[in-house]
Amino acid sequence: MLLAIDVGNSDTKLGVFGDAGGEPDRTWRIQTALRRTADEFGVVVTSLFRLAGVATDSVRSIAISSVVPQTDAALAEACRAYFECEPAFFAAATQTMIEVSTERPKELGSDLLCAAIAARSAYGTPLVAVGFGTATTFGAVSREGEYLGAAIAPGIRISIDALVERTAKLPQVALDAPNGPIGRDTVSALQAGFIFGFVGQTEGLIARMRRAIGEDARVIATGGLADVVAKHTTAIDVVEPHLVLKGLALWHASSAR
Repeated sequence: MLLAIDVGNSDTKLGVFGDAGGEPDRTWRIQTALRRTADEFGVVVTSLFRLAGVATDSVRSIAISSVVPQTDAALAEACRAYFECEPAFFAAATQTMIEVSTERPKELGSDLLCAAIAARSAYGTPLVAVGFGTATTFGAVSREGEYLGAAIAPGIRISIDALVERTAKLPQVALDAPNGPIGRDTVSALQAGFIFGFVGQTEGLIARMRRAIGEDARVIATGGLADVVAKHTTAIDVVEPHLVLKGLALWHASSAR
């Protein structure tokens, strides 16, 4: 069994895959903590396994995508101590599954590339892989299968937090869309701006990318808030909640051959 770990700026996603790959058998999400020790990682993850009835000794391999290098050493130590596995870290500079034609491939976030690998495998090319996380990312893959580059915008949640923090009278609101784009009170006005504003951003960037790589480009969305945007636009073709984890599983299977 493979344990795939996607360390993001806000959350860390974990998934276990059987020998057949495909969809993860079980997934979890925990908060990313910069000062978490190896023992804390180990206790948290093994506790999640125990509660889900998954045996830790069934894990034979561990693949990690991390955009938070401060956590890497402790996480690797936890993998060795609690799973008796040497983890493999996915990196744009060393992977060979997809050609990267950006100006500085080593700077490319591993999560963006993992998502592109999984989306290309499942849906073909050209494509745009959209990640709704701490940042909202739009990764473009050409018809020939190259990773061309990305657009990166502030994420939905941090944009909301920043606005509320800097405006004394605005409340925190749930990410629910009002009946229309014109709010009739403060809460619905905020909801209209947040939801339809990010829908407009998504549609605008997707349209521009499609003009650049092909109007037939499929758009695959992932991330915790992908469903929030996807249900208000036809620009997104598919929502895949575990796209990065599935990309890690594909990379691990390719490396094991």
